[in-house]
Amino acid sequence: MDEGATVETKADGRSTDDAGANGRAIGVDVGGTFTDVALSLDGDLVTAKVPSTDDQSEGVAAGIRKACEAAGIDPASVTEFSHAMTVSVNALLESDGARTTLVTTEGFRDVLEIGRQTRPSLYDLDAEKPAPLVPRRRRFKVAERATPDGIERPVDDEEIESLVGDLRDADVESVAVCLLHAYAHPGNEARVADALRAALDVPVSASNEVLPEFREYERTATTVVDAYVRPAIDGYVGRLTERAREMGLPQPRIMQANGGVTDADTVRRNAVTTVLSGPAAGVVGASATAGADADREGLITFDMGGTSSDVSLVRDGEVARTTESAVADRPIGTPMVDVETVGAGGGSIAWVDAGGALRIGPRSAGADPGPACYGKGGTEPTVTDANLVLGYVGADTALGGDLSLDADAARDALADLADEAGMEGPVAAALGVHRVANADMTRAIRSVTVERGHDPREFGLVAFGGAGPMHAASIADGLDVERVVVPHASGVLSAYGLLAADETRDAVRTRQAPLDEVDPGAVDELYGELADGLLDELSDPDAARVEYAADCRYAGQSFELTVDVERPFDAAAAGERFAAAHESAYSYRTDEPVELVNCRATATVPRRAPSVGAVGSEGAEPRTTREAVFPDGARETAVYDRNRFPAESPVEGPVVVEGAESTVVVPPGWRVRLRDDGALVAEVSDA
Repeated sequence: MDEGATVETKADGRSTDDAGANGRAIGVDVGGTFTDVALSLDGDLVTAKVPSTDDQSEGVAAGIRKACEAAGIDPASVTEFSHAMTVSVNALLESDGARTTLVTTEGFRDVLEIGRQTRPSLYDLDAEKPAPLVPRRRRFKVAERATPDGIERPVDDEEIESLVGDLRDADVESVAVCLLHAYAHPGNEARVADALRAALDVPVSASNEVLPEFREYERTATTVVDAYVRPAIDGYVGRLTERAREMGLPQPRIMQANGGVTDADTVRRNAVTTVLSGPAAGVVGASATAGADADREGLITFDMGGTSSDVSLVRDGEVARTTESAVADRPIGTPMVDVETVGAGGGSIAWVDAGGALRIGPRSAGADPGPACYGKGGTEPTVTDANLVLGYVGADTALGGDLSLDADAARDALADLADEAGMEGPVAAALGVHRVANADMTRAIRSVTVERGHDPREFGLVAFGGAGPMHAASIADGLDVERVVVPHASGVLSAYGLLAADETRDAVRTRQAPLDEVDPGAVDELYGELADGLLDELSDPDAARVEYAADCRYAGQSFELTVDVERPFDAAAAGERFAAAHESAYSYRTDEPVELVNCRATATVPRRAPSVGAVGSEGAEPRTTREAVFPDGARETAVYDRNRFPAESPVEGPVVVEGAESTVVVPPGWRVRLRDDGALVAEVSDA
């Protein structure tokens, strides 16, 4: 078997189809440091990690070859290929997208710059908003006008012809078209977009296709993001598809930010849907493998990779989604898994600010040169270096299966940090780095729980990613969470989530009216239109289920809550569901009229996740022991192999459980047991 890849067999030996995969299925997730692979075949789960590459498709191909070699199969025998990548989010974070032009209604070309009145740094006199993705000189206007009631002034053909000439002279790479009230009456916008597509050899994103709902700023911003990342997505997916063809693989299915996969051609036309596709895959994988506990309200998912950490919620088996996300301060209104991201990962660099305080990230050492302990030329201290100095990671550990560690380099980097911060040596600095990183991630968890009316003590914590299981129990301690679940494939759970993700499509249409005045039949007809459009796009419409929702608000409110509705549409039932949701979120309900704002539909073709059985040994003993440092001091700590963990009874902490892709750290005061599905469950000890 290729070093760095692992093969795990299900205890029940069921066939691949019984495991929920259609033949041999492979999922590949690209992270900031590593590219993760999960391959399901014949009742086995093969996992692998390889370093991420500048052209992500190269790392994807390398990871697939590594996993297939470990499994002893030809890549051409794989029947299903799903993929999550960071191309679009990287373009936003690094301001490295296409040279984009915006075409909008006369008098509205500064919408991007005006934005909203909300200010994240209200009292910072020097705070600056990020520059618009489209500067003013590349924003063009057309003299047309539509209102919510209809088109009052059609766009002029001569003006469209003049606009085409202006855009040719501007040497643009992508175009966003967003005209006033095009969500309700797209005629003018469609004429402009069609003319530009016919005349220009560049992609054109139209707001009525990207986000057909009201709110001018959010609709414009989302359409511009789609145009900004679209050439990068189109080029990358094209290269990936070609590599897949050369290897004999099927066309890749791409993970969307909404938690579902779709075909490659669709995301090439709807690039904005790929933002945060990797974190979405992780949440889906956590939901599929962690399992619901009867005494828990839900799950907090915690994914700590090499560059960042992502947290989200799963309640009643449903992944939390939102339509009010922002990436790099760019609003995105398309449906997304509700993920909170912080710049604290294994490769995040520790530093001392001007006030002498220890800080973590958001700058990362990445994969090359990586943390100091990688021995590839990095000298700055990172969270991974701290974990090595503390003994949570062994000096003999091979990260990703084949990356040896340099403990002396890690100690030297932490010693330099200790000198700068006035601490007593590298161990004290490492404890400080570990504590600050945990505090950053704890704040992120509070933002998706406490700040939204949920008590984290009523949830379980699901930890995954290369570094998540190392920090999870300590974070849970700080939140009074008493149970941590580490799924069997925790080190590559986002890749596993790709195998479990349903095929999903979303649609939305604005319909504003007081609920007690709407025509239920007309609203139900609108839902039918949305459903028909979605079913036409699915690979297997006969197997699909369609779910419906409505955005509602009290009269006078500025923003909405989304509630599930059923067909035939019942306005009174929708109003009662909204009132209950409002009371849950804000602790009150009123007698104010309830308004319908948007109608939503989601079509899903379900997929079953591959099953993974327990991997453990009766009477297994620790592989070794080593000294590990915890807040209460150094402890001699038992170290187990993940594949040879005791199957019969819990083990009291402190204990370290090492796997091929991740390490679980169970501190003093906790115990850990092996579950039937191969997950490790750590709980507060009553010993």
